[in-house]
Amino acid sequence: MHAIIPVAGIGTRLRPFTHSLPKVLVNVAGKPILGHILDSLVQQSITTATIITGYKGDLVEDYVRSTYSLDARFVQQDEMLGLGHAIWSARESLGDEPVLIILGDTVFDVDLSVLATRQFSSLGVKHVDDPRRFGVVIEEGGFVSRLVEKPETLVSTMAIVGLYYIHQPSRLKMALDRLISENIRTKGEYQLTDALQIMVDSGEKFTTFPVDGWYDCGKPETLLQTNRFLLTQRGEMPTAPRGCVLIPPVHVDPTAIVEHSVIGPYASISKGSVVRNSIIRDSIISDNASVADISLDQSIIGENAEVTGRFSSINIGDGSIVRLSQ
Repeated sequence: MHAIIPVAGIGTRLRPFTHSLPKVLVNVAGKPILGHILDSLVQQSITTATIITGYKGDLVEDYVRSTYSLDARFVQQDEMLGLGHAIWSARESLGDEPVLIILGDTVFDVDLSVLATRQFSSLGVKHVDDPRRFGVVIEEGGFVSRLVEKPETLVSTMAIVGLYYIHQPSRLKMALDRLISENIRTKGEYQLTDALQIMVDSGEKFTTFPVDGWYDCGKPETLLQTNRFLLTQRGEMPTAPRGCVLIPPVHVDPTAIVEHSVIGPYASISKGSVVRNSIIRDSIISDNASVADISLDQSIIGENAEVTGRFSSINIGDGSIVRLSQ
């Protein structure tokens, strides 16, 4: 099975962190969002992938090639014209081998190995209270009969959460070609759900599979929620540096310097960062950031940022310097 991972989005909801990084390289629980996705693929013995890049795509490629031995191909999406357009940009990867499309801004806790035995294409779904932000599915007789992208009125609460197993990718390629050639758009964009609906209308059978463990990384508040989940699942307990207290669950990278501080619960201290004389809880300290003489709660400190002083909640983008008076 081959994976296709679209990661071209700019990530406006994660600014200021995405001013200098693509969204998928924003840190959560000690590594980039994309790293957690690729770890899951490796665990499922999926060793080949097509990664669709856009905004700061060179940073994505550098990260993957320097960190993973994955057989990865990189495709540039030149214009942000929707998820359907993104997959169409990688249409050369839609051949005879089944593919798994994974959106690059979410973290999943699901056993993907069950898909390898399926005879039909299948969509990962989860019940949501407000489906207006998602594509949703309507099922009849155990198969998908209709897909609706971001419905204005309630037609279903079963949201498509960003996992698409395509049993016969060549049929998806044909549907995407039609989408582009006939300029079929929804809300101004080429939607993957519209291409899937073309497949359904042509007789392709789709089932669904539940994804209870689905964690959004698209906004600061959901990024922190995902950080909490990953730290809880990981259950690691690093040795507390001398003069420090660690309250699990926490992640402290071995290369980080932590002195005279209380860390946790739900705190991630990433590689190369420095924390001194501080209390850090429910927060993410990104790579090579420096924090001193401060109390942080529900905060995100970007890469290479420097924060000193006294505060309670703060989101600081990459490279920033903030000094707060005592």
